[in-house]
Amino acid sequence: MKLTQIPYSETSYFSKIVTDYLKENENIKPFYNNFSTLENLKNQLLVQEKSKTNRKTLVKTLHLQYKNIKTTTKTKVNIELLLKENTFTITTGHQLNLFTGPLYFLYKIISTINLSEELKAKYPSYNFVPIYWMATEDHDFEEIQYFNFKNKKINWKKKSKGAVGRLSTKGLDIVFNEISELFGLGENASKLKQLFKQSYLENTSLTDATRYLTNHLFNEYGLVILDADNKNLKHEFIPFIKDELLNQTSFKEVNKTITELGKNYKIQVNPREINLFYLTDNFRERIIIENNKYKINNTKFTFTESEILEELQNHPERFSPNVIMRPLYQEVILPNLCYIGGGGELAYWLELKSYFKKVAVVFPVLLLRNSALIITEKQENKLHKLNISKKELFLQQNKLIAKKIKELSNLELDFTKQRQFLQKQFLDLEIIAKKTDASFINAVKAQEKKQLNGLKVLEKRLLKAEKRKLKNTVQRICAIQDQLFPKQNLQERYTNFSELYLEFGDDLIPFLIKNLKPLALEFSALTLIIKNLRKV
Repeated sequence: MKLTQIPYSETSYFSKIVTDYLKENENIKPFYNNFSTLENLKNQLLVQEKSKTNRKTLVKTLHLQYKNIKTTTKTKVNIELLLKENTFTITTGHQLNLFTGPLYFLYKIISTINLSEELKAKYPSYNFVPIYWMATEDHDFEEIQYFNFKNKKINWKKKSKGAVGRLSTKGLDIVFNEISELFGLGENASKLKQLFKQSYLENTSLTDATRYLTNHLFNEYGLVILDADNKNLKHEFIPFIKDELLNQTSFKEVNKTITELGKNYKIQVNPREINLFYLTDNFRERIIIENNKYKINNTKFTFTESEILEELQNHPERFSPNVIMRPLYQEVILPNLCYIGGGGELAYWLELKSYFKKVAVVFPVLLLRNSALIITEKQENKLHKLNISKKELFLQQNKLIAKKIKELSNLELDFTKQRQFLQKQFLDLEIIAKKTDASFINAVKAQEKKQLNGLKVLEKRLLKAEKRKLKNTVQRICAIQDQLFPKQNLQERYTNFSELYLEFGDDLIPFLIKNLKPLALEFSALTLIIKNLRKV
């Protein structure tokens, strides 16, 4: 295995708010409490000890959700440990993407598992349980109905309304037939097909299918999977839903925060006046206030204040938090220390600290999930032959090609020296013009600009000529970067785990678990060599 760590700020794929957070920049410090270190997580633990979570309701709910699923002793023990006051959770959340969606689904969960293990080793008198929070109430089906396999989009063609977790898996047999052809033959291909079949064709809802799939991939590590679309868990959240309906606290507090945050950073999400949806089996629509009544958007349902509070008390499961309130719901029902998410997630969590303070809920430590580029041995050899470093792979393709052509060419393709010489000559001409006739200065400047532009054109033409001359090398550079950065995007944001599983099989996840370090806070480029994987 070869590992190269690259600072996130040098990849060009992460926003300023994320890179500033990782650097603990002064501009971002007001928007979180404890930065993500082992020592700060201990501080968080001491604060979280004083908060009250209804552990009995949480564990009872988990028992019911795991009733029909076979899991490991470690996961069962972790569920029981949640009853203990010295047990805390490390949580990540994700949509119910078809067949896990992009690779970063795995990296989120691996970060959660590994941080739990690191904390247990550091603070053995406490217990730490990794949680995967399924986004079962999300209604954006278009974002999750496909996964990419070798530049082909595998699409689940289905009409959807309401929460995706409640969707029937009917029709996924068509997807199964499609992937059966694409995955081909071999032991690993057979395992993938069987996993898809067991997950999606032998479970009736997308929630159950995703739970089965994720449990199969990670249960030996004690991962606990939670579906918060649950009446008993929502009952614990009633006071906060009531506050939202009556006072719109999240709207007021988050707007204050984004006014300050927006002075230096792009705002990730803007709050609604009421950050709740009304949820049924058939729809999930916003709750809005019109003419002093609560209206369910795009429906005929309306409630007076007393009616909606009665509805909340009798049917809390019908009230669904949006992106602004979902983090609060999570922290209310879990004894949580840390939330692990991607850059976009951290950006909207940073908008929420003052809201949490206003409603007296502990704001968690935020940790950027692991990011990785997985390179095969064959790809590593190609990079070596082309003399491309891991860091150079993150360059835009035209810049990477230009850099490598300049390195390979026998000609001097960089006209920087000539530009500097020309600028020096025109500086001397300006001095002469000032001494003779100052009106010539503009003419001198115009001529300087013309000459510099001419040099720029010549430089581009020479580079273009060298590209033609080294056409085969250019094609090889493009081919390897396109493999590792499909559609010029990060591999982890596009590629599905099945592509790598076909090559590495059951060794893939243990290898990632062993080599991805949650608190490293750098991008990992990993070369996986099959013979070394066997030693994991």
